[in-house]
Amino acid sequence: MPHNGFVSLVGAGPGDIDHVTLGALKALQTAQALLYDALVSEDILSLAPQRCVKICVGKRGDRLSVSQDKTNALMVRLAQKGLQVVRLKGGDPSVFGRVEEERLYLEQHGIDHKTLPGVTAASAAAAQFSFPLTHRGEARSVTFLTGRTKDGAIDLRHESLNDPMASLVFYMSSHNAAHIESSLLKAGRSKQTPVVIIENAGRPEGQMRTGALDDLARLVDHAAFSGPVLLGVGSAFGYARQTLVQRQVLPVATRSGMR
Repeated sequence: MPHNGFVSLVGAGPGDIDHVTLGALKALQTAQALLYDALVSEDILSLAPQRCVKICVGKRGDRLSVSQDKTNALMVRLAQKGLQVVRLKGGDPSVFGRVEEERLYLEQHGIDHKTLPGVTAASAAAAQFSFPLTHRGEARSVTFLTGRTKDGAIDLRHESLNDPMASLVFYMSSHNAAHIESSLLKAGRSKQTPVVIIENAGRPEGQMRTGALDDLARLVDHAAFSGPVLLGVGSAFGYARQTLVQRQVLPVATRSGMR
């Protein structure tokens, strides 16, 4: 049966509504069905119309959650009913977001779709705590690594591990901090390499701990964060600042108020 449904695979950013892109806002405002990740904030969800069907399909580590297969099938089922579907993913869909699995499934079932990028957690953290991800003369590249593979382990064979001019950012990896520390030291990284441990990057409640590589595991254990954690290793993270900047609220110009 022909259908006119459409799926938008949208990046919500790390959680703060200020990081939502204009493209994401437009998609949300016209959504008829919304499938969203567990870390998407209520402020962002409220951007969708009141009559929009909202279904949480998020995954949180080892907790009970909706399987990827069920999420894929639900996207197709809703689109086949002729609905404008938004699959709202935390951060950027293309950074550890399994977006290609969802695109392939949609294409296999003849569902039209598009992908809208979002602010990834590393970029949000860099802005929030005022450090660069690359820096002339000190950090010439940045590598994003996942802390969780299909079997729950972590793969630390990347060539940038022993490059002192490479910034390393580990997503979803606090449970593997000890392994990361020992592997990087074994690969030749200096014990004094700066590290940052950031919980809830980009959100108002974001927190950061700083230190050196040979103290990474202890710092993670001591912080005992319960939210999503990002680990940064490299000289660029030595510039991190514990900033407490109040959000600036700017007036919104309306057509009637424009001169």
